[in-house]
Amino acid sequence: MSQEENIKLAADQLWSAWETGAPVAPIREFIGESDVDAAYAVQEINTKRLVESGRRLTGRKIGLTAKVVQKQLGVDQPDYGMLYADMDIADGEEIPYSKCFQPKVEAEIAFVIAHDLTEEQLTMVDIISAIDYALPAIEVVGSRVKDWDIKITDTIADNASSGFYVLGQTPVLIGDFDPRLCGMAIFKDGEPVSVGAGAACLGSPLNATLWLAKVMAKSGYPLRAGDVVLSGALGPMVVAEPGGVYEARIEGLGSVRAVFSSEDK
Repeated sequence: MSQEENIKLAADQLWSAWETGAPVAPIREFIGESDVDAAYAVQEINTKRLVESGRRLTGRKIGLTAKVVQKQLGVDQPDYGMLYADMDIADGEEIPYSKCFQPKVEAEIAFVIAHDLTEEQLTMVDIISAIDYALPAIEVVGSRVKDWDIKITDTIADNASSGFYVLGQTPVLIGDFDPRLCGMAIFKDGEPVSVGAGAACLGSPLNATLWLAKVMAKSGYPLRAGDVVLSGALGPMVVAEPGGVYEARIEGLGSVRAVFSSEDK
C-alpha cells in the first residue's frame, strides 16, 4: 500500500475518533514513526474536513516546546495544530468531561495577532510588533490515540493533540510583562500541581511564536489579524479529573480557570 493511501487511512481513523469519541490505535501504524511530512498531510486532510463542515479557524497552537519532550519524541523542533471556535471555552465555564479525549491541562501565554503575517522571512521585531496583546491561557490537550500511546507522527496527525482552550479576560500589552521570565503555577484545590516559567517554552514564548509564524507562512495557513496563538506550555501537563477545577496564574498576566464537569454529565 502506498504512503498516500496510508495517509488517507490514518486521516479516516482520526476522523472516526473525532466523530464517535472512541480513541483509536496509534496512527504511526499507518504512516510510520518518523515521517513528519506524512503526519502533517494527515492533519491537513482533517483540517479541510473540519473547515468544510462549518468549523471556524480561530488560531494555532504550538506543541513540543520543551526540549526534554522533544528529546523524548526524537525531534528537534516544535509542532503545530489548528484552533477552532468551538474549542474556545469561557473562563470558569464548565467543560463537558465526556467530550474530552483523555484530557490534560497546561498553562500557556496566548498572543492575539494584530495584523496578517504572510511574509516567510520574519524577524523577532515583526512578531513583537504584530502582537496586539497577551492573555493567560489553559490548554486542555487531548489525544484521540488510545492511552496516549504517541510518538511524533501520532500527535502531529492528531492536530497536535488538541482539545479545548480557555483564555483569561484581561488583555496585557507585550511591553508590560516579561514573557521569558514570568513565573507560572497551576493550582487544584488550592495546591500547586505544576510550576514553570516562560523560559521553559523554547527559551521564550516569543521564540515559539516566531517559529510558528514562519512555518505557517510557508504552509498556506499564515497567521491573520485576530488569530489566537497558544505559544506552548510553561510547565508540566497535569491530568484533568472529572469535576476538577484548575487555576493557572502567570506573573504579570493574571489568572484563568478550567472547570470540568463530572464524568457522567
